[in-house]
Amino acid sequence: MKPLINLNHLENGQSSSQGIYGETYFVVSDLIGAKRLGYSVSVVPPGKRVCPFHNHRVNEEMFLILEGTGTLRFGEQTYPIGPMDIIACPPGGPEVAHQIINSGNTDLRYLCLSTMDPVEVCEQPDSDKLLVFTGPQEARTLRHIGRKQDAVDYWEGEQAGD
Repeated sequence: MKPLINLNHLENGQSSSQGIYGETYFVVSDLIGAKRLGYSVSVVPPGKRVCPFHNHRVNEEMFLILEGTGTLRFGEQTYPIGPMDIIACPPGGPEVAHQIINSGNTDLRYLCLSTMDPVEVCEQPDSDKLLVFTGPQEARTLRHIGRKQDAVDYWEGEQAGD
């Protein structure tokens, strides 16, 4: 396996579309032998975004815009983005929540880089949801999405002691 690939030669992208969300996604990590960092390329059509506005409590992400223009939502701010912009998304709370939106007229193409810690908590501030998972992406041993307001007391449902 070669430790490099030219991004212009990626094949077999996986496409998804759900309302305002849509992309063609190319896995890169496996093709170049990466072990601790996740690499991928996303191609997002005009008017779409890949995922909901979210933040990671553990993993860190970085995006490098390759082609097209768009808008970055980051915390309470928005920023115009275009080719050769690098976006840092460190772990933290809603102040580092992020979402890339293709607000341009052509496809938005960007490189994604992420740490791949197997235990993660993500928050989606717009919908007040939490996502918790453990295990590598291809073999999750636990994955749960819920709303913050559905929280229960630590002892709820547990048996009282003798």
